[in-house]
Amino acid sequence: MEDKAIIELQKHGFSKYECKAYIGLLKSPAITGYELSKRSGVPRSMIYEVLGKLLDKGAIQTVPFDPIVYKPVDPKQLLSRLKEEMNTSFELLESSLTVLESDQKVDVVTRIVQYEHIVQEMLSMIRSAEKEIWLSIWAPAVKDIEKVVREKEGSIPIFTVLFGAENETLGHTYHHNYMAPDIVSKRMGGYLTILIRDEEEALIAKFSDRGSEWAVKSTDPALVLIATEYIRHDIMVEEITNAFGPEKLDELWKAREDLIHVMTGKNSLT
Repeated sequence: MEDKAIIELQKHGFSKYECKAYIGLLKSPAITGYELSKRSGVPRSMIYEVLGKLLDKGAIQTVPFDPIVYKPVDPKQLLSRLKEEMNTSFELLESSLTVLESDQKVDVVTRIVQYEHIVQEMLSMIRSAEKEIWLSIWAPAVKDIEKVVREKEGSIPIFTVLFGAENETLGHTYHHNYMAPDIVSKRMGGYLTILIRDEEEALIAKFSDRGSEWAVKSTDPALVLIATEYIRHDIMVEEITNAFGPEKLDELWKAREDLIHVMTGKNSLT
């Protein structure tokens, strides 16, 4: 317990010897510096320097005996003051740093790795959405975001292209039925997942069975537009296929070398 207290006090500007001296006084209040040195493990050559710093911090007080003895400030009182000082410091930092912050926005592309971190970014984006959500997602990841998406259903428009999970819906849902998901994932080398929030922020991720997941996130208008248009086109292709039948689409692309490459990533069907 004492070691944990020392670690936490050090986070608030106390040196290790200051922590030991203060805790030593909590255990044996109203003792001399000499006695405290023996009981706390603070070297005798340093004890009065340490006590002086604790007096400056308001963590201890002196009692006018001969020789002078020291007593600790009540821990609740000390912690209350430290908390108040910290809150005041944060308020000052917030106001001063905000003034110093440039008004010019910088559109940064952030790279994220590991599945759990990517999902946390997606959850944060969905929770903060206020106008609309565009989503292209694969069945295995649905369970990790479904709850927060459900919380948004009914309050804002949600448009989802869903690969697999035929019985699932997330807002306005368009199941990617024309080409089997395993064919698409093979062409892409994984499971391309896209999320756009409020036409302001986009996340593009590639999940993989091999565990090499990555994502990029940005508020860059060009990237947001491209990601949104990608999902719009996927939705329309699915709806056109449903309306006119997959056979006609097969006839179209399988008869043309350029479209074979577009659909499969290969130069031929063989």
